Amino acid sequence: MAALATTVTVLGAVALFEPVNGYQVRRELLSWGLDQWAQIKPGSIYSMLTTLTRDGSVDRHDVEDDGRPVAVYTTTEAGRSRLGDLLCTALTVVDPLSPLPFHVGLMLAGLLPREDAVRCLTTRRQNLRSATEDFEATLRALTDGEPAPPHIAGVVALGRELVRTEADWLDHRLQQIEAGEFTFAGEPSSWQPPPEDPGRQMGAERARYRRLLQRRRA
Repeated sequence: MAALATTVTVLGAVALFEPVNGYQVRRELLSWGLDQWAQIKPGSIYSMLTTLTRDGSVDRHDVEDDGRPVAVYTTTEAGRSRLGDLLCTALTVVDPLSPLPFHVGLMLAGLLPREDAVRCLTTRRQNLRSATEDFEATLRALTDGEPAPPHIAGVVALGRELVRTEADWLDHRLQQIEAGEFTFAGEPSSWQPPPEDPGRQMGAERARYRRLLQRRRA
């Protein structure tokens, strides 16, 4: 699941900011604190860019920017399709004791069309209900069968409460999305980064890289 989270994060960052160089991806992801809460390290970001290039999810363009060579990345059609599939996997698979892919999927859910996000999260809600039933069945078996160490039942009970709490939260989030809140693919965004945010600099650099790529194609 950690590999899924890293793939979705790096491919999603390229899709968000393309055309973008590796340093920009690293800088942006570290500004999100992913090296701390997601344990995605700088080295794994560059390694994933190489992997995504090799498997055809992104294209690498070697350009000259103010006299220095720079590798710039853009998503391919196959990469964008793959990202949609991976985001939906991250949003639907329930693993209460390893929630990182879901958290990353939520963070990047705006790359999906609204209807796709609703579909994936509705599936997750169904999976949460099934997981709750599974935890309850396990707790009954532990109670009615052979006595188990107390800490085992406690871990199972924790899992049940985690999925119950998340199901309540998800019901509210789905209501918000269906009511038109948040921004999804193809929709205008009203949010703008503050002046000191690296995202503003990213916009200017993106425009410059687009011009450089256009010159190469001309």
